This record gives sequence, C-alpha cells and structure tokens, in this order.
Amino acid sequence: MTLNAHFAGYLGNFTLDARFAFPAKGLTALFGPSGCGKTSVLRCIAGLNAMDFGLFDIGGETWQNRNMFLAPHKRSLGYVFQDANLFPHLSARGNLLYGAKRAGRSQKADAPAPSSVDFDNLVELLGIGHLLDRAPANLSGGERQRVAIGRALLAQPKILLMDEPLSALDHQNKSEIMPYLERLHDTLSIPVLYVTHALDEVTRLADHMVLMEKGRVMASGALADVLSRLDLPFQQDDASGVALDAMIVERDTRWHLALGDFGGGKLWFRDPGLPLGSKVRLRILASDVSLSSVRLNGASILNLLPAKVVEVAPGDHPAVVLARVNVGGTPMIARLTARSAETLSLAPGVETWVQIKTVTVLK
Repeated sequence: MTLNAHFAGYLGNFTLDARFAFPAKGLTALFGPSGCGKTSVLRCIAGLNAMDFGLFDIGGETWQNRNMFLAPHKRSLGYVFQDANLFPHLSARGNLLYGAKRAGRSQKADAPAPSSVDFDNLVELLGIGHLLDRAPANLSGGERQRVAIGRALLAQPKILLMDEPLSALDHQNKSEIMPYLERLHDTLSIPVLYVTHALDEVTRLADHMVLMEKGRVMASGALADVLSRLDLPFQQDDASGVALDAMIVERDTRWHLALGDFGGGKLWFRDPGLPLGSKVRLRILASDVSLSSVRLNGASILNLLPAKVVEVAPGDHPAVVLARVNVGGTPMIARLTARSAETLSLAPGVETWVQIKTVTVLK
C-alpha cells in the first residue's frame, strides 16, 4: 500500500511544488540540501503549513484536499523535532505519559491504536528504563531524543514525522541513538517520514527515498533504485554508491568473514558477529567496484559477480565514467576511468564481471 502527498503554493518567496508517493510502512527519507523544502513538506502533512493546494490521505482518513483542511490537533501523528523539545518541568516518565494522555484524548474508546505501541515495550525498545525519573536537563542529547521519540509514539500516531533528529547531536550521541532508530525501523508498523541532509543516515535507515531540490521532487522510489541513478547530483560525490539488504547464510571462522545473500548473489564481508539468518544492510561504494570483461581468478578480490551494463554516464571529470550495472536484479554503480570504459566497450546490454573490493556492514 502506498500513500500519496502533493503540496503546492508559496511560503513567502519560496515556491513549493512537491508530489510523491511512499510506502504505508517503513522509513522514507526526505533528502536534499538545506532550504530545499524538506521540513516544509513535513509541516504540510502536520497541518502547520496551509498551502494553496494540498492533498493527503492516510488510514482511510482525508487530512487535506481541494475541499477540506483538517486542523493540526485533529491529525493523528507524531512529530520529532531537531531539538527534543521535552517539557522541562516533567521527568522523562512524565513526558512519555503526556504522549499517552494525548492518545487517550484523540482516540475513540472503541478504536484500536493505529501503531499499537505499549509503554513498557517502548521503554525497553528505546533503552530508556533507567532514565524515567530524570529531568530533561540531566539527559544527554541522544537520551532526550529517545524520550522525544517515545513520547511521539505513545500518542499512537498513524504516521511519525522526524525532522533531522540527529542534526543537533555530536558524533558520540549520534552513534548512541542510531541502533535504537534501527530497532524502531524493524518494529513499527506505521510509516515514518525522516528529513535529513546526511546521506549516511539515508543509506543506513531508509527503505524509500525522496530527493528534493528547490521545492520540487527530483526523484522518488525504493532506496536502491534512487541511489543507483546516474543523473542525480550526489553521484558525483566520492561517497556515492548503493545500499542493499542481505541475510547472513554462512561464516568463515578462520578468516572472520560472513557470507550474505542479497538476492542477486552472495557477498563476503567482515563478520559482524550476528547469528546465521540475521539481516544486515550493506554499503558498496562506486569507487570500490571495478569491471572486467572476464572473470579474474586468483585475484585478491573475493567478491566477483556476473552483471549486465544498464547505463553509462560521464563523471565529475572528463577522465571519469560512471556505470550502472544489474547484478541479478540488484543495481550497483562502478566508478572507473573513461579510458577503461572504452577499452571494455561499455554500453547498455554488455555483459561484464563486477569486482567488489570492499563491502561495509552498516547494521
């Protein structure tokens, strides 16, 4: 099931015309540079921005169309801001219970909670049981954000909106909160719209991606599909590449390696210590992918997979070429020299061998 959003109009001198679809479950990242309209879209969904035109329905309920506009306090949503915005006079427990009370006021007595979040389970999931009696002033930035997320979810929302929740945190606090965001991702049955301008957060957390620029949507789709498009600006970055999900099916205890099955084949990577059958997200940079017209046996590279070239495009320098290849149905990107591309006669439809030097485990 997919949800459709379309908001158009003026916010001062800024023009917004954002139209996109996203899954009714999982995390959708709204990605783009500062000032491109990501937060404005979130505020439109929350009803905080009333645009000239707006369209959004969720869970059989219309929040906005050409004929009606539902007030913000009547929209069943959770909103997590850059700053946790906890009530300073309440303990962490008090802040969480405020969210639960809000759910009680907004839900009909016989209506099931949309997200079915239980207080005790959520406290355990977020790892905040030992923080319940502390005041917000005595919490770290990451701890405050975890409490803020819990408060938003205890309101039993139909959708969770997160506006750059990690941008105000230092590296240590980001590292602290990321595993909890991953656990939420695996647990929640509601859609999450997550605003960020950090590509590493997108590749680690998102299932779906919406790329924005100057108030418009440039691309929208499954994470792997958007990350592998060669016509998008972030492909010129040295950190460009793809993210894919795999299942650990084998391990080599002697060399501390694990083998992951991602549907298009199998990849060796450093053993994260997870049980067989565990799901992991892998990151493969375009700069770590090379192509060969033949399978090169006896090389130091462990991961060699057959593929077919889908597209070839210029890189950020005349000497550089980007190639999008299909590996058993999974897209990957290779960054190589224009000279090598000509030597290999790279063109759509050409069969090749993908050689992957490094595979990084994100989670």
